[in-house]
Amino acid sequence: MNRKNMETLRRYGNPPFSLVVIHGGPGAPGEMAPVARELSAFRGVLEPLQTAVTLEGQVRELREVLEEHGDLPVTLIGFSWGAMLSFVFTARYPELVKKLILVGSGPYEEKYAANIMKTRISRLGKEDFENFLRLAKTLNEPSAKNRDEALCTFGKLMSKADAYHPLPYKDELIQCSYESFKGVWEEASELRSCGKLLELGKEIRCQVIAVHGDYDPHPFEGVKEPLSRILKDFRFILLEKCGHRPWIEREAKERFYSLLRSEI
Repeated sequence: MNRKNMETLRRYGNPPFSLVVIHGGPGAPGEMAPVARELSAFRGVLEPLQTAVTLEGQVRELREVLEEHGDLPVTLIGFSWGAMLSFVFTARYPELVKKLILVGSGPYEEKYAANIMKTRISRLGKEDFENFLRLAKTLNEPSAKNRDEALCTFGKLMSKADAYHPLPYKDELIQCSYESFKGVWEEASELRSCGKLLELGKEIRCQVIAVHGDYDPHPFEGVKEPLSRILKDFRFILLEKCGHRPWIEREAKERFYSLLRSEI
């Protein structure tokens, strides 16, 4: 599917749309669909599908969607990269967000990010590790023609390493965009490494709740410790026997949804 022709928003349930789920990646739209469907029984839900290839572009996209379609201020539920984008957005536009929920967020200080990929690789079998090396080579090759496809396959491989005890599930990614992944993540990584990402938290006024699996390769300390220092109203919830995506986890799924229902 051509990125220019890709839909940029999906709605679930009935208006007003006061809940917004933000997918990860960057460049992996569609993966939050199961969460949006589940929560639409209680609230109208928006699922923006980010297409911009810069961090500023994704912040601007999100603002436009919320101002046009959202019942402001909204509750933002961001997953993985989407949690970090939601954090940046809430700092920039605090008047548009009444509560921020971070699910499986990446770490907010660089020192906590060093071992994420090592942890993932340690969980791969021989065949998966060989696939990992092949895909990494493709993604790092500027002349490669199939980097969108390689990113999708790479994401599925990482999802295997990220999960603790997953239920059968349907992968609902619409498409992957290597251009978005590379462009947005380079900016975000720089923002984190120079300390400006965490500093943005000083501008956040609403309550922030972080939900994290104890088996998630993204270390929970990298969310809990920095945000506890910087945010005025912050709670951290660790889910046991849970990987990166709580909604697919056999032991954690029900508790995860129960938590979300109680917070929305």
